[in-house]
Amino acid sequence: MWNPDAYLENLYGSVSPKYHFKAQSKAEWQLWQNGLRQELVARLGGFPEVPAALNPAILEETECEGYIRQRVAFTTYAGLIMPAYVLIPEERAVKQGKEEKQAKLPAVVACHGHGYGSREIVGLEQDGSVQKGDPGYQKNFAVELVKRGFLVIAPELLGFGDRRMQAEFETNAHSCHTLSTYLLQMGQTMAGHRVYETIRALDYLQQREDVDPRRIGCMGISGGGLVASFVAAIDDRVSAAVVSGYVSTFKESILSIHHCVDNYVPGLNLQAEMPDIVSLIAPRALLIEAGTKDPIFPVTSAIAAADQIAETYRLLGAEEKVDRDIFEGDHEISGAKAYDLLVRWLA
Repeated sequence: MWNPDAYLENLYGSVSPKYHFKAQSKAEWQLWQNGLRQELVARLGGFPEVPAALNPAILEETECEGYIRQRVAFTTYAGLIMPAYVLIPEERAVKQGKEEKQAKLPAVVACHGHGYGSREIVGLEQDGSVQKGDPGYQKNFAVELVKRGFLVIAPELLGFGDRRMQAEFETNAHSCHTLSTYLLQMGQTMAGHRVYETIRALDYLQQREDVDPRRIGCMGISGGGLVASFVAAIDDRVSAAVVSGYVSTFKESILSIHHCVDNYVPGLNLQAEMPDIVSLIAPRALLIEAGTKDPIFPVTSAIAAADQIAETYRLLGAEEKVDRDIFEGDHEISGAKAYDLLVRWLA
């Protein structure tokens, strides 16, 4: 009698998202895409009108088996510097060192999920030593990408790894709660900061002489799936996207199951549900990965969302560019279709 369950259910049902996808023509789709993109950026907290100078720097370089690993850094927001790992296929790096002309490489932005940061997807332990045990749910997917000929950048997302608040370094925890609540109080969001900083990673890639700026993709899992999908939704420079362990509906995931506060964007449901946002990627290539046993992004809602997204691709005559990998597994990378899709559309 006293619980608010029915109230919240009715509240959700009373909201009619302004940009719920219902376009019937390409002209209507274009208007819808332009409008929702603007609202999405606004709800994320807005992006700087004038980007800060990147001032990129290479901090270190290490030879690995089959590739070169660089640690780089560049400015994202004024006063905020993002480190990242860049993995370069060894054959390309060697020929470049010998000053031989070679075609520029396709590139992929690899967005890690919750854990200890970018090191977790490039084959390193938290202390920077070589990973020796189980690679975990993210399965070193940045390394898997470089093995397939991509130049890969793995940004250190805000709040993880080297980008935690000092207090969290002392307790060995991530800084999602500390940063997210601070940013919310300032009218900003953690999602917005991570998305914008990853867009700056695209800016950085386009400045590299070894990258083909027309062939850039992104891949992310969990919280990194949010980043990858929102970046691709906003920025047409992303030609292909793989989103793992994230695509669902807000109602069946972050509004029904306990999630980190970094997932929440005030008022976003007034504008769109998650499938609407992911549909902004159309008609560019997209693969959705979902595990049948994922406890925080249920597979039933993932399938329903994928069905809705497919309608956008059908309207645009781009059915061959959207696919799904519904695999037997948990909240984890699959890879069964992901790498082949990126090779197909980028390489």
